[in-house]
Amino acid sequence: MTEMKLESGEEIAVFSLEEGRMLIGRICERLGVEPGVHEEREFEDGEHKIRPLESVRGRDVYLVQSLYSGGGLSVNDKMMRVLFFLGALNDAGAARVTAVIPYLAYSRKDMRTKARDPVSTRYTAAMFEAVGIDRMVTVDVHNRAAFQNAFRVPTQHLTAAPVFADKLAELVGDEEVVVVSPDAGGVKRAERARQILQKRLGRAVSSAFVEKYRSEGVVSGGRLVGDVNGKVAVIIDDLISSGTTLVKAAQACRQQGATRAVAAATHGVFSADAAEVLDESALQKVMILDTIAPDRIRTEVMKRRIDVLDAAPLLTGAIHRLHTDGSITELTMMPGSQQIG
Repeated sequence: MTEMKLESGEEIAVFSLEEGRMLIGRICERLGVEPGVHEEREFEDGEHKIRPLESVRGRDVYLVQSLYSGGGLSVNDKMMRVLFFLGALNDAGAARVTAVIPYLAYSRKDMRTKARDPVSTRYTAAMFEAVGIDRMVTVDVHNRAAFQNAFRVPTQHLTAAPVFADKLAELVGDEEVVVVSPDAGGVKRAERARQILQKRLGRAVSSAFVEKYRSEGVVSGGRLVGDVNGKVAVIIDDLISSGTTLVKAAQACRQQGATRAVAAATHGVFSADAAEVLDESALQKVMILDTIAPDRIRTEVMKRRIDVLDAAPLLTGAIHRLHTDGSITELTMMPGSQQIG
């Protein structure tokens, strides 16, 4: 671990909800600062308040918290606490308030697919802007363009591909590799990952994608476009929910001659019967980041199938660069071993 010297005219402060203390503990250790101290208070009628217990006046403040159900709180409970905390930090005189939300709730609902559908991504952005944030940072949202267009404040979209690159290099060794998107919508995400992995391996990496359609929760399709024969198929996605999408992609790759299939999906949502689906699949290994606490799937399946990688170096690098006006693009395009933190 490399302790980083922060060079800025403003003092930094990094907070989270109580549920996120382990992650910001690792981030602050790398930054060489103490985690921010705050109070969360519950009232008898179900209301709550949250406030910093130290001065943030004139400071560059970061609130780091993923938004998902867990730790005794629903996703909506966490969102309200985060919004109120951000508003309190702004009201307390912070020079700049940055919301670092590694897993951003409601980002999958970014367009109308049926009559009178909500566009939840846009409404979520409006709530964050209403409490006075200066910047929004997240990791691998479902639709990058929709995320960036929903916000009127500056945004930073981080990709987990640099974190995965080193682990993938260990797994594939000297074998030929093809990076696969499990659907046409994820092709750009997979292409960014392919470029980073190619740089890390120092040799050519090809690409492919699976034609997939989803309607009312039912996944269909499965035709593979691209050559995977005799290669390790590395399937890239933004999240794992039921696991069905990744499993169908792995099956398609193996049927077309891939020597084995591994997956790198940033967020481990793990809903429904994900443990059973993944445990009996054609996937040799699944990698995720700990942007969501990895306690949603059976321990024995985790040990057998899933590698959980630390998100702290990526988030630390982003916070450091934002605080010192460094390059976020540089951070997101280099293999993980070259990241600071």
